Amino acid sequence: MVCEQIGEIHDRGRLPILVGGTHYYTQSLLFRDHLADQESTSLDEEASYTETGRQWPILQESTEVVLAKLREVDPIMADRWHPKDRRKIQRSLEIWLNTGKKASQIYEEQSSRKRAKHIVNEQEHDTEQEMPPTRNSSLRYPTLLFWVHASPEVLRSRLDTRVDKMIDNGLLSELETLDDFLYAEQEAGSLVDRTRGIWVSIGYKEFEAYKLALKSGLASEADLRKLREASVEQTKAATRQYAKRQVRWIRIKLLNAIRDADETPRMFLLDGTDLDDWQNAVQNPATSLTANFLKGAELPDPSSLSSAAQELLTPKRNDLSQHRDVWQRQVCDVCNMVAVTESDWANHIKSRGHRRAVLANKKKALKAADNVERTHLAQRHVDE
Repeated sequence: MVCEQIGEIHDRGRLPILVGGTHYYTQSLLFRDHLADQESTSLDEEASYTETGRQWPILQESTEVVLAKLREVDPIMADRWHPKDRRKIQRSLEIWLNTGKKASQIYEEQSSRKRAKHIVNEQEHDTEQEMPPTRNSSLRYPTLLFWVHASPEVLRSRLDTRVDKMIDNGLLSELETLDDFLYAEQEAGSLVDRTRGIWVSIGYKEFEAYKLALKSGLASEADLRKLREASVEQTKAATRQYAKRQVRWIRIKLLNAIRDADETPRMFLLDGTDLDDWQNAVQNPATSLTANFLKGAELPDPSSLSSAAQELLTPKRNDLSQHRDVWQRQVCDVCNMVAVTESDWANHIKSRGHRRAVLANKKKALKAADNVERTHLAQRHVDE
C-alpha cells in the first residue's frame, strides 16, 4: 500500500518523494476525497485487476457485456463513457461491485460535500470579516509539487528522440518476446486479454502491421521498410499525444483540484526547455523551494518563477465531462459515432469528416429521389 509506505517513511523522519507515474494514481494519492471517475475510490483499498477479476469474473468479459451490466446498475455512468472505453466502463462497474454504491452516486455525494464546504466557508467569511475562514484541506499530506516543463517544440523533438533510442535499445526484440508469449498462450488454449496492460502500451500495437508482414515472409524489402517507418512514426505520434494528455490532466484536473481544495498553491513549474541552463532553471529553484517548504517558510507565488509558469499555472476550465448536468450523450447516425460530452459533439459536427459524410448522404438522397421521379415518369409514359 502506497499510503502505508509513505507513513513508514515519515515515521523514520525521512521525506517521501514521488517521481513520475500515471496522473490518475498520483492525484488519487494526493487527495483524500477524489471523485469516482478517477482511477480508484481509495488507495487504501486498491487491488490489482488480477485479484479483482478473480472476485468479479464479469469484469473480464467483453466490453459490451461489462457495459450492459453497468447500464443495468448505473445507467448514468454507462451513458457517461464512450462504449469502447473499456477501462472506464470496467472501473465504474468495479466501484459498484466492491462498494454496493453507484459510481454516479459517489460522485454526486462528493460534489455535494464540496459545495457544502464552500457555502460554510463563505458564511464564516461574511460573519467574521476580520478573520479569514479556516478551511479543511482535502490533501492527505502537506505537499510540494514540481512540474518540469519544456516548450512544445523542444518536447516534441525530445519525445521523437526517445522513441528512436527505445528502438536502438531493443524495442523490436522486446516486441518479439511478447509475441512469442502471446502465440504460446494461444496454442495452449489460454485466452489473453489484449484490451489492457502491456498489450495497449505505446509501441506494441503501432508495430503490429510491420510484425505481421515480417512474420509472413511475403512482403518485399521495400514494403517492410515502409511499414517499419510508418510504425515508428505512429509510435512517435502516440507518444506526443500522450504527453499532451498529461499536460491537459495537470491543467484541468490537478490544478482545479488544488483550487477546489482551497489549498495554498504549492505547484511550481520549472522550465526545463534549455538543458544547458538546467542548474539555474530547474535544480537551484527546486532545491531552494524544498528547503523553505521543509522549514515552513513562506513560498513565492508559483506564477512568478517564469513566463511559462505564469501562463500554464492558471487552471483551465473544468472538463465538461466532469459535470453531471451537462453530460449529453449524442449519437451521429451518419458517422456511427458516439459523443459523451457537448464539447465532443460540437467538435464532431464541425469536423471535415462529418461534413463530407453529410454531403455524401445528401447526394445519395437526391440521386434516390431522382431515380424515383424517373420511375414515376416512365410509369406514366407506359400508362399513356
